[in-house]
Amino acid sequence: MDQSNFWRVIHLDEQNAVNEQVNEQHSAKLICTANHGFAPYAQEELRRLFGSLKSTMLIPGEVFIVTLATTLQEATERILEKAPIFLRHIFPVVMEIPGADKDQAFEQAVSYLLKREYLEGSRVSVQVRKAEGSSWTENPGALRDQLQERLAPLEMEFTVQDPEWVISLFAAKDTWYLGVSQPDRNLSDWNGGAIRFQREEGQISRAKFKLLEAEKQFGIPFDSFRNALDIGAAPGGWSSFLLERGLQVTAVDPAKMHESLIHHPNLRIVNKNASEVKFKESQFDLLVCDMSWSPKQMARLVTDLLYSLAPGGTAVVTVKLLTKKPMALVHDIIDIFEQSRMQIQGAKQLFHNRDEITLYMIKY
Repeated sequence: MDQSNFWRVIHLDEQNAVNEQVNEQHSAKLICTANHGFAPYAQEELRRLFGSLKSTMLIPGEVFIVTLATTLQEATERILEKAPIFLRHIFPVVMEIPGADKDQAFEQAVSYLLKREYLEGSRVSVQVRKAEGSSWTENPGALRDQLQERLAPLEMEFTVQDPEWVISLFAAKDTWYLGVSQPDRNLSDWNGGAIRFQREEGQISRAKFKLLEAEKQFGIPFDSFRNALDIGAAPGGWSSFLLERGLQVTAVDPAKMHESLIHHPNLRIVNKNASEVKFKESQFDLLVCDMSWSPKQMARLVTDLLYSLAPGGTAVVTVKLLTKKPMALVHDIIDIFEQSRMQIQGAKQLFHNRDEITLYMIKY
């Protein structure tokens, strides 16, 4: 479905649910998710983007509902255009259901969805979450399964990945919030933006998941690189990922690398601090760094080695948010890299980042 038809369908939904949706003219409600503890910064991003807004926390520090004084189309498009750092996932609220009686709430949600003819025969992801104190006392998976069973008349193909439509349901304490959207309008096509990867046998660390998620979030073509520099590499989670993609990797760290990597034919280990090493100019086409150092120390070490990254080369680094003012810190670190001829392609607090963000940059 093209975008004009998508918004025409959503507009009709809004008009057909006069008593079920937000009735304020030119207003939009969104369920918003951030990493735990970072919801206030996601709220601040929206405040800077839209000015005044109404916001209520649904899961402390993580999930909130926001009312914006604009149309749903404009609100979503402005958020997508801005590419927020801390706001990880959104979904549009197309129906609010009194949630005290879970059976009545469930039936209202089913009745609404069965009338959405555009869902018939399509690939659909049903994403359900709940808050503490919800009338739905079972786990969210049970509610998802019951929804899918009742929606059988629409002959949809239920899927987790690559859906055409996402049905979102958040069962809060007093209200159930229902949304229907295309996945690219939600910032992430995963439930709440919580992308999951299966831990592999022999996997060195979960740090690998950060690069896997960055690859999906930013579209980084890791398979296209040939020679990578991994700063602060030990024990080797990121190096192992790059080796699996067929790259030659130079790993710099005074600490020991994992024993499974030591004799890898495509890995060169340099047991030194990053401040002590020297390389050839433009030696690498990829530079990565996931050090647990202060952000400005990390930025200084990385920028001091950028001479070894070829023009057009890519850098992926994590920025630890060791401050009570993370938005100002991120701005400062981005300024440092931009002054070092790095063009920011993406900045995001990914699901696997926790208390950090990931920067994706290209050298010009």
